[in-house]
Amino acid sequence: MNIEQLYNHFLQSSGVSTDTRKINKGNIFFSLKGPNFNANDFAAQALEAGAALVVVDEERVIPRGDSRYFLVEDVLRSLQQLANFHRKKLSIPIIGLTGSNGKTTTKELLHEVLKKKFKTAATVGNLNNHIGVPLTLLAIGKEVEIGIIEMGANKQGDIKELCDIAEPSHGFITNIGKAHLEGMGGPAGVLKTKTELFQHLRENKGTVFINSQDPILSNLAKRFEKPILYPAKGDFCEVSFEGADPFVKFKTEGDEQVHLSSLIGAYNFGNIATALTVGKFFGVPMEKAVEAVISYKPSNMRSQLIEKRSNLIILDAYNANPSSMEVAIKTFGEMTGTRQKMVILGDMYELGESTEEEHRKLGEIVGKYNFDKICFTGKHIQIALETAPLRSLYFPDPFSFRNWLQDSKLENYIILIKGSRGMKLEGLVEFI
Repeated sequence: MNIEQLYNHFLQSSGVSTDTRKINKGNIFFSLKGPNFNANDFAAQALEAGAALVVVDEERVIPRGDSRYFLVEDVLRSLQQLANFHRKKLSIPIIGLTGSNGKTTTKELLHEVLKKKFKTAATVGNLNNHIGVPLTLLAIGKEVEIGIIEMGANKQGDIKELCDIAEPSHGFITNIGKAHLEGMGGPAGVLKTKTELFQHLRENKGTVFINSQDPILSNLAKRFEKPILYPAKGDFCEVSFEGADPFVKFKTEGDEQVHLSSLIGAYNFGNIATALTVGKFFGVPMEKAVEAVISYKPSNMRSQLIEKRSNLIILDAYNANPSSMEVAIKTFGEMTGTRQKMVILGDMYELGESTEEEHRKLGEIVGKYNFDKICFTGKHIQIALETAPLRSLYFPDPFSFRNWLQDSKLENYIILIKGSRGMKLEGLVEFI
């Protein structure tokens, strides 16, 4: 495959697509393969939908003499190589970010902050893997002045692979906790995987932003000559945490106190401080950066606030791992107010050998707080009943939970809903 030849096609196209249902006229369609599909079989359908070119890796699907087919050895690899080739043509900062928790919220906050001064492009939604990162890079046009690339990982080596594609010039890690333990080989594997971003920045003389208040990350700062530290006094950017009951309060360098009305929990302070620090580094005035943070409203089931009759629901059902579960329960437990409190917790996935131990711990954590109602749902989480308060309720799956919710007619509750994506706990909201 001649990557320059493919790139010339890309420059004349209206962008790339990997889904025949979402093709715009003039797109290049990449015929990816998965465990249960082979998009080579849909190449002709993509052309009928308006694609200008289809990239395939099986010669059998190419009609004789049809120049709209571009044959490569491996379609996924070609997509990644094209994205890297495009990245090398971009003379703009590319900010890479990863972490066990808070990646997407921090990415969105940073996007809002940088938009105050720059034309900025960022990962859409959660497209942060070996397919999503190339698609994000290829969507960066000539008008963009800064790119923000979120990087996720399920196993060791994933972040290195994404760095090789995106070649970030700047970067940060939100935190390092217990996520994807199964694929990473335990906590040590998580540390090794997440720090692959730092390794890339160090080897390529990139700029790293490090939270000096995080014991793991601050220890990694020693690897860099000039890390950009935050948010403590004396750091490059000073931001102080003033509380979260439930909404975050903080002070900026000008001693201005900011009280948010959309972001809850102490765990979000680090995300906010990161966005403000990177914004300051790139010259966004602090008052403009704070404006961006104040106006940000979480969505997509990440600490999303939903009013339902007299109840306030904190929907945090996009994902869950032991670290994020613990901070969410702790934050919720320490909230004060007149409403009664209820927790609804679902299974955590991809924990491997730690599955039983980590779910049992949830019962202990919940037992530290005086919640009015405690509900568990899922296959793995049943073991939490061994250590949870006796009054806790258990439902094998969210479906069996719905009738109980409807019959309970909850009034004047604040309710935390948290579990892994596969549990689809957002489906419970309509029954509250």
